[in-house]
Amino acid sequence: MFGSLKKVARALRIPTEQEREMAYLNGAKDRYDLEFRMRQIDRGEFRRGQF
Repeated sequence: MFGSLKKVARALRIPTEQEREMAYLNGAKDRYDLEFRMRQIDRGEFRRGQF
């Protein structure tokens, strides 16, 4: 019973800010894209552009 409840809770969990940033960085196509994305995160442009 608790196993299925844990699965539902994991499915409904919202990713943290660090998890979203890491997923964004992992999507980079090459070194230059990665550097661009890192600069966006450092400047706060990544978080601001979401909403």
